[in-house]
Amino acid sequence: MITAIIATCDDEENLAHALAALAPAAMEGIVRDAIVVDAGSRDGTLAVADEAGCAVVEGSGADALMRAADRARGDWLLFLSPASVLEAGWQGEALAFVDRAFMAGNARARAATFRLRRPEDGAKARIAEGVASFRTRVFAAPYGEQGLLISRGFYRALGGHRDLAAMADVDLARRIGRRRLTLLRGRALVRRREEERGGVKRALRNGACVALFVLRLPPGLIGRLAG
Repeated sequence: MITAIIATCDDEENLAHALAALAPAAMEGIVRDAIVVDAGSRDGTLAVADEAGCAVVEGSGADALMRAADRARGDWLLFLSPASVLEAGWQGEALAFVDRAFMAGNARARAATFRLRRPEDGAKARIAEGVASFRTRVFAAPYGEQGLLISRGFYRALGGHRDLAAMADVDLARRIGRRRLTLLRGRALVRRREEERGGVKRALRNGACVALFVLRLPPGLIGRLAG
């Protein structure tokens, strides 16, 4: 039913954790296969992928993700960050979402994302979770670490990921639109978001880029600003 697609680059440890969270769903037949899109890892990332039985697509960016989608065996695609670990029981809610979409006859016009969960205690982590929820509900701009569940037909109809220097995940979510994007109750545990590694300056720049998406500026221009 579902093909997981995970883009990696030197993510050996993260990938092992991400794939472990998918294992129960794979045993239940919900996750049919997993594809690792690797941008030239030099650590043990590919060994982890091979051990887990994942297919590998070499490359990065929109073209590699589109090639992975073409190779998918599932009717639904689950794009994940290797830094994200889906919490136990996620597959039940994902399956319920897919079933509702089929029953409503709009499987080709619906997508879903998970809630962001931070493992740390304290106000900073809770604020980060609240910001992610707000971005998703109000602006249809979830973080890439929240994952994206979308039917392969809908993904193709939207044109898939576009070749942007950055923010390609936000660009795709914005094309899906707020009314067609469901925020699931299940959570994706993220240890540390990528933009935090770049400090406050990068976080502010990414926030500004989301605002520019809302204002409908050309995605190519926004991608250059974010890169």
